[in-house]
Amino acid sequence: MEISCHKIASGKASGPALVSKEPISFLGTVDPETGEVVDPKHQLFGKNVGGKVLIFPGGKGSTVGSYVIYQLKKRGVAPAAMINIRSEPIVAVGAIISEIPLVDGVSAELLDLEDGTLITVDADSRRVRTEEG
Repeated sequence: MEISCHKIASGKASGPALVSKEPISFLGTVDPETGEVVDPKHQLFGKNVGGKVLIFPGGKGSTVGSYVIYQLKKRGVAPAAMINIRSEPIVAVGAIISEIPLVDGVSAELLDLEDGTLITVDADSRRVRTEEG
């Protein structure tokens, strides 16, 4: 399946999907050292965002979340790309300064994808491609 999207942060990346129907506050939810989701109340608790195409409705919480995304990138444990239903400034700034492709404006149906589905995000071409796998 190929769908159109809105570019927030440039780039192209592929990886297995990691999907959350819950918004993510990177500060306090994701360990910036390891990329592991450490908030026991979050749907993705115990999973790692590193190398994944992280699909979630949008961000929430502290503006420090942008810096957490940057720390993830510097430590090599950041998502390969991110897809939001509707992005907001915290995630957008984090993706831009970290050079992580980020798109939004996609259907909420993407939140029903199975984890592990191969996803390619081409923000510059404003396309997301999924392959079952």
